[in-house]
Amino acid sequence: MDWASLGGIALALIGILIGQSIDGGRIGSLLQPSAFFIVTFGTFGAVLLQSRPVNFRSGIAKLKYVFVEPIDQRTALAMEISHWSMVVRKEGVLKLENFMVETPDPFVKKILRLAIDGAPPQTIKEIGANDIYQYELHERNAIKIWDSAGGYAPTIGILAAVMGLIHVMENLSDPTLLGSGIAIAFVSTIYGVGLANLVFIPIANKLKTLLQLEVSKYEMLVESLASIAYGEHTKVIEDRLSGYLL
Repeated sequence: MDWASLGGIALALIGILIGQSIDGGRIGSLLQPSAFFIVTFGTFGAVLLQSRPVNFRSGIAKLKYVFVEPIDQRTALAMEISHWSMVVRKEGVLKLENFMVETPDPFVKKILRLAIDGAPPQTIKEIGANDIYQYELHERNAIKIWDSAGGYAPTIGILAAVMGLIHVMENLSDPTLLGSGIAIAFVSTIYGVGLANLVFIPIANKLKTLLQLEVSKYEMLVESLASIAYGEHTKVIEDRLSGYLL
């Protein structure tokens, strides 16, 4: 569990609630279901309209990684690569086939297969770089839905605020109905700006950080396998690996 993410959301909510109550404001006045539904449904409706279904589903599925951060596998992979290098120097590149069968990651399998098949180091780098680029492009298209939600939410909040003001204008003759319309107008803006800056944009940035770690892992793999194919010494390869683990 990523307690930093949970703590960040909790801290933001606590700050808002305490700030509301310090000057005598009622916390209940911030709870406007109609404003919440307009902002959330309107925001995700706009995001769905601009996105491919596969990207939208993938982006929603990635939400779990914000709160349950995946394990950083770079250190473990670096140790494996160092072992591979020693095995290749002693027994030849064909011995990498045993490791290729064991690994569950299709990208690792592909790069190992290229090395086993005797592909030149430059070819390994070119194919690996292209696969990493396509992978990163796909992942960023999924993460983009949260960036987009952060952009749309404030505007949808203003839209909901205008709707609240229309409700006020329609009931000027009945003062008892004016309060709810004005509340919807102001709270809608709070929901739009709050969700954008406290939820959607931070989620997008967190997912981008996790993606950078994943891309770094694959770049480390490609660079190291190319070095193994080139015949570099294990110590040199370990020095290259250390640069990715800072």
